[in-house]
Amino acid sequence: MATVLVVALGRLVGASPGAAIPAILEPPSPVVPTPAPQSDTSLVQTASGTVRGQVEWDHRLFAGIPYAAPPVGPLRFRPPAPAPAWEGIRDATKPGSRCIQDPGADPEFGKQSDEDCLNLNVWTPAMKGAPRPVMVWIHGGSFTGGSGKIYDGRWLVSRGDVIVVTINYRLGTLGFLAHPALGPAGDVGNYGLQDQQAALRWVRDNIADFGGDPDKVTVAGESAGGMSVCDHLVAPGSKGLFRAAIIQSAPCGAQADLPTAEWHSVDYAAKVGCGDPKTAADCLRSLPLDKLREPVTFYNIGDDALAGPVTGSAALPVDPVTAIAQNEAARVPVLIGTNRDEFTLFVALQYLRFGEVYTSERYPELLRDTFGANAVAVGERYPLSDYGGNVPSAYSAAVTDGVFSCVNERMGDDLARVGPVYAYEFNDRNAPAPEAMRTLPFPVGASHSLELRFLFEIGGAEPLDPPQQKLSDQMLDYWSRFIADASPDAVGQPEWPAVGADGAGQPWMSLQPDGSRVVTDFDDSHQCAFWANLPG
Repeated sequence: MATVLVVALGRLVGASPGAAIPAILEPPSPVVPTPAPQSDTSLVQTASGTVRGQVEWDHRLFAGIPYAAPPVGPLRFRPPAPAPAWEGIRDATKPGSRCIQDPGADPEFGKQSDEDCLNLNVWTPAMKGAPRPVMVWIHGGSFTGGSGKIYDGRWLVSRGDVIVVTINYRLGTLGFLAHPALGPAGDVGNYGLQDQQAALRWVRDNIADFGGDPDKVTVAGESAGGMSVCDHLVAPGSKGLFRAAIIQSAPCGAQADLPTAEWHSVDYAAKVGCGDPKTAADCLRSLPLDKLREPVTFYNIGDDALAGPVTGSAALPVDPVTAIAQNEAARVPVLIGTNRDEFTLFVALQYLRFGEVYTSERYPELLRDTFGANAVAVGERYPLSDYGGNVPSAYSAAVTDGVFSCVNERMGDDLARVGPVYAYEFNDRNAPAPEAMRTLPFPVGASHSLELRFLFEIGGAEPLDPPQQKLSDQMLDYWSRFIADASPDAVGQPEWPAVGADGAGQPWMSLQPDGSRVVTDFDDSHQCAFWANLPG
């Protein structure tokens, strides 16, 4: 699975895959000092108890609110249980603990993480008013890293007059280990996915107390978070918990089936000392936490070894791409898109760590590792000569098209048969990127996760220039209008038509700092007909 920028940045400063630079850890404070609104706006009564949040001139923030019981002890490797009630007023001015991270890919360099991590953050407008529409944001990070606190939602809140909820969910082994001893047949793994469902139920039951409209909830995410959104479109336990969906940069076809996940999970358990199937469940639940920090992995995309939600299971009976193709997804409006150069981020990370991987002699091997029996056909379609002999550029283009762009194009066409679909491509090929990525011997362009800087205030990111700030404002308007109205049409912005059901010459919004525009050649520019005709 692809990782978001905040997870990937750290690879550029010597960490293993997935870490990020320290400057990103905490969002910056508002720069305009203004007296706080009336203090009573800082108190909200939830179903579990009262919370006191932080009130600023342009927003309110209620952070670290538990939406489920701590998944510890006998609750480890089980679906989330209801959050316990508390007495008095609970402080909600600081984010709660992050879920356990991959120790070699921690985006916040070891800052507090814990099993007791099922908490969320609610960003609201500063002043009360009519019930606002709500976006529930699911973070990316390869299902092994990241947290909700990285995403400062004040821009969407203040400019778009919506509510933003960012969540934590169990990651890595604790979130997705699918050992058959952990539950009834077929009902193992997917604990992290079920955490997300519990958070959506919490929003349904509590968001009105924060000024939100529980009937206008949009579930959204990027990368692993976007894959999660794909799952929620088809998961039985997610039905009715949202009325619209946003899928950003998600290779939704790359998920493990239950037999594969169980095999890898049994192997993992044996390696940590729980090899006896008769005692494996108790053994795994009683292990010291440090024994389970290394994430279980089920499959690979390029050089990334990944885990995540398991298909063919009770929680996720059918993989989302198949279900969507069979018109079995939730019939809700969808905003879906990718970045023009998705895979350059991962090639950059590997190049900086192992530069020799991308020699011309290795190109056929890279293609074989990624595309198997189709490697020769892919190599002929993406010859090095078309990219000036530059292996990183050729390989990035192939994986971008085959794993990201054309999967999203196909899903958009399929989803358009049952509901409105609005498709985009983020196409700022000079988007702010980490310094190390600006000195590579190939361009990174509009790489994976770089659009996030245009939607969220992410501390440590390079400032946007004036045309990019204009694009950011435009994207905020589009996203907030979709959250509010299930359509991205925004006053003063170019019209964004829906994808049709015929699958030919589809309109995609190309988001560019020199002027966003509708294009109809997305499938041609990413060679989607070629990918559609490759043997499965």
